[in-house]
This record gives sequence, C-alpha cells and structure tokens, in this order.
Amino acid sequence: MSVRRSVAVVTLLAPWVLPGFAVAQDVPRAPTFGVEVDIVKVTVTVFDDAGKAVTGLEREDFEVFEDRELQRIDLFAKAYEPGDDETLEVDLGLLLDTSESMLDVLEETQSAAARFLEAIPRARDLLMVFFDHDIRVSRYDSEHQQGLIRRLHDAKGGGQTALYDAITVYLSRVYGVGGRQVMVLFSDGEDSSSSITMGETLELVRSSNVAIYPIAFVSKPGRLHFATRPMAFLRQIASLTGGEMFLPTGTRTLPEIYDEIVAQLESQYVIGFVSSQGRRAKAGYRKLEVKVKKDDLEARHRDGYFATVPPGAEAPDG
Repeated sequence: MSVRRSVAVVTLLAPWVLPGFAVAQDVPRAPTFGVEVDIVKVTVTVFDDAGKAVTGLEREDFEVFEDRELQRIDLFAKAYEPGDDETLEVDLGLLLDTSESMLDVLEETQSAAARFLEAIPRARDLLMVFFDHDIRVSRYDSEHQQGLIRRLHDAKGGGQTALYDAITVYLSRVYGVGGRQVMVLFSDGEDSSSSITMGETLELVRSSNVAIYPIAFVSKPGRLHFATRPMAFLRQIASLTGGEMFLPTGTRTLPEIYDEIVAQLESQYVIGFVSSQGRRAKAGYRKLEVKVKKDDLEARHRDGYFATVPPGAEAPDG
C-alpha cells in the first residue's frame, strides 16, 4: 500500500489501523502517545566493559529509577531463556530508504536487508516500510516472511525523502502492541519532504517503546563530512531507544552487524514496575534509569516514556 505524501502523518491514539496496512490522515501537529499509569515495561541490554552483551543476571542485580526515584521491580523476564512469555515476543520493522539520495547504494541496501532477514530469528510480526516521497507498507506474519525477499529486490527508488514520516507511520502501527518492538532502519538519515520536523520526530521516538537500530549507508565516502546532521539524527534515535547505530564500511562488515543486533536481542531483559508516584502522578514525560549493581556493567534502555493519567487520578496541585 502506498501512503501518499499529503496524508503521511498519523494520529497515534485513535484505533485507525486496518489489518495489513497503514491508514493515515492529516493532523495539525505532530502526534504523541503514552501509556496509562500502570505497569511500565523496560527492555534492557547489559554490556560489559568490552562491549559484549551480558546474560546470567537476576532480578536482584538491577535497580530501576523513574525520575530518580527507586522503583520496585514487579516483572522480570530473560530473552535467552525458553518460554511462551508474550513479554519477550519480538515484532520487527524494516524501514528501507529508496529515495534519490540512496540510489547509489540502493542495490547494496536491498541485499543487506534481505541478508538481515535470513540472519535474524523469525519475528512474531514483521512490518516492511519502503519510503522515498511515498511510504509503502507491507505486513508479514512469521509464516510468510521469506516472501519479502523478492519484494526487497524488486523495490524501485527515486524522488525526495520522507524519513520522519516513515518513522511516524511505523511507530503508529506498533503502538500499544505487547512484547518487544525492534526497528532496523536502512538509510543515510537525510529528509527532504516530511510533514513533521526532526524535533517532532525525536519527541515521538522518545515516547515509543521501540528499540531502533539504524544501519547508516552513505552513497559517497566524501559525503560523510556533509552528513553530520543526518548522522547525528540516526545516532540520537538509537540512543534514545536503547538501540545502536551502525556505519558499515562495506558489505563484508554487514554480517558482523547482523550478528551484533541478534546477540543483543537474544541477551535482553524485560523489567516491569508500577510507578510509585501513584495518585500524585501527573501526565508527562518520565525519565527512566536502570542500574546494574555489578561493577563494570552498563545497562542500555529507552530514555523514558510519556505517561497519561486516567481521569480523576491526578492529585490536585498544591
């Protein structure tokens, strides 16, 4: 399905999604979404001082803070342990930039995305988004994901870039879905025609529960100097969501990147808590921090979340 440029920005709180496609509508401002004050789930990847993902930790090894206030951990799950826990199910989004600025490396990115699909374990649900000046969305369940390989190689490119709108469409589709959401973005980070701004996109990313892994392709090595702002954007959306940006230096480095992403996904922990702010809570952005009590270990996770408080639950001012 092609989402035309005039209707690319979507309202995230409305139940607008039809099976298999993204439905979009005009909105006067950037969309936002949040979660009601209930259990908050945080996906965490832990690294040692050599940058290797760490497994084998237990609930008591973690501390979780919301707005600097220590929280009680009510949920704890490990991705590397077998089980049927829906909390650990993975929904995967592949976003492929087919715009004019990517034409020099389009064939390379198409092959890269296809090889990534072959490398990563099958997701519960897979959403493919091709974008240039238009946004085209396809959805595949776990039984039909290999059918995407041919579509990847047949994708045509050209025109301006609606990167921010493509991210918006994807995040809208996975809003409110349980489990772990992962976006792998093949792009150079440039945007030339989106309906929303970079700042609005960053706010949307901050409020999502999606870990973003940009694989940043630069069509000409000399352009890297001029791509400071796009590269900074890709790096920031990875940092805000607990993901990581990768800058391949050639096709030979791609398998290492895929192995690293898979290793991170297979080593993750999901931690949940009920906010201690309770009835004195107010809607708004809440900063998250996860600490590991063991030395020389670093926890990577999303920056925070936007809370929406049910009517009547907010304490009066003063």
